[in-house]
Amino acid sequence: MDIQPQETKPISDDQELAKVLAGVSRDNDTNFSYEETPAIIPLPTPTPVPIADPIKKDAPLPPVFGYNAPTDESPKTALDNGNLESIKKDALKELRPLVDKLDLSPEEKFDIYLLLLRSTDDTTLIAPAHETARAIPDESKRAQALLDIIKEIDFLSTPAQTSI
Repeated sequence: MDIQPQETKPISDDQELAKVLAGVSRDNDTNFSYEETPAIIPLPTPTPVPIADPIKKDAPLPPVFGYNAPTDESPKTALDNGNLESIKKDALKELRPLVDKLDLSPEEKFDIYLLLLRSTDDTTLIAPAHETARAIPDESKRAQALLDIIKEIDFLSTPAQTSI
């Protein structure tokens, strides 16, 4: 191993390289190309949202993503679960006779039958759902629809298990 200090040389003896690194070039002084800096477009100033005073319990909350919570001044339009279930049952009853009149593909019509079947547990929907599944032209989608029919029949045939 040689521990003698070697003579130090400048990093580069090449004066041309030093000029290029310094940003000066003798050859192409007039052929500079610059990138144009795009104009800075100011962003709109956000509108401040008032924050409810945590001490005041009746202070309205600020709007959240465009939703305003109903206040005492606004009419009450919230439905309770009983009303929602009633509306759902009515809609299911009204939809049942209209399914055959819908101008839909067999896949879409089957999805409606399956929704009705799962929502009502009405076993009279199994036969039309099965016929619609058989009319699906794509074999893989038809196979999935037939499997869904089998699963629904198994579900409806199994007595409900009561929890302890």
